[in-house]
Amino acid sequence: MGHPTSGCVITVMVVARRRSQKLMDFISGIFLPVLLGGLGVFGLFRLLRWIEARAYLKDAVVVITGATSGLGKECAKAFHAAGSKLVLCGRNGERLQDVLQELSTAADPSKNAHKHHAVVFDLSDIKAVMNAAKEILKCVDHVDILINNAGISYRGTIVDTGMEVDRKVMETNYFGPIALTKALLPSMIERRKGHIVTISSVQGKFGMPFRSAYAASKHATQAFFDCLRAEVEQFNIEVTVVCPGYIQTNLSLNAVTSDGSQYGVIDKTTSEGMAAAAVAQELLHAVGEKKKEVLVAGFLPSLAVYFRSLCPALFFTIMARRARKEKKVKGS
Repeated sequence: MGHPTSGCVITVMVVARRRSQKLMDFISGIFLPVLLGGLGVFGLFRLLRWIEARAYLKDAVVVITGATSGLGKECAKAFHAAGSKLVLCGRNGERLQDVLQELSTAADPSKNAHKHHAVVFDLSDIKAVMNAAKEILKCVDHVDILINNAGISYRGTIVDTGMEVDRKVMETNYFGPIALTKALLPSMIERRKGHIVTISSVQGKFGMPFRSAYAASKHATQAFFDCLRAEVEQFNIEVTVVCPGYIQTNLSLNAVTSDGSQYGVIDKTTSEGMAAAAVAQELLHAVGEKKKEVLVAGFLPSLAVYFRSLCPALFFTIMARRARKEKKVKGS
């Protein structure tokens, strides 16, 4: 006669095997088909979005400010490759022509046969901006997408910075872009079609020491275009705000200091930032998918955006320590 526990063990094993079989039957008969079907639907949805985005960008008339170098130049390349018709804007006409020449020789003409244009003006000169808007509309009749990319950065202490420097940064980063936007907006409203893109910054979300003028201009930019988005939605006009972190451009090199002179240094954070071409591709996708806002930054800058709202007291303490540390380094 067998041990009584052996029968119990066999019974448990049989029950476990049956349950295992039922689980396998459920996975293979119900769960797996549902999962694969869901993935298929999601893949089809993404494909349709991709096709829609390509159609949205192809043959669109796109105005890009600050197109002579950096992110603006990379945006020109990205939108040219997408089949858009471009109006490149900047302060240096010769460099704009160099970009146009580069576009004409680097790509397959059959993919983009549009004649691109260049309009030269200084974004900090509001009268010049208004005249440039008229010239743009003469060149292309209408604008589908406006990309407010041009800007200037700043390095300095608040106590040593003259008001003329604050005004210079605000004129270029805030008043210039909104003046161009306002000048082109009526034609978009009339057509009930258009897309306005502005390059803000993670510093439009939080302030950093020794960046006061720049952060203030980006906070103002963020607020203005958030308001604009709400006001023009009824006219079928899209507004996209792009908030990059550090980008490998000459932004810090060309930054102004507290006395108005050129900073002349490429910061370590800038040199280790995202490639301008990668940010341009993110921007292209955001525009194609009509996103309202997109954060294009590394882990720490992205974390700081949310940290500022969730733990403000600790965030302010960290920024104060950073200010003391940077001041000590500069003074050593």
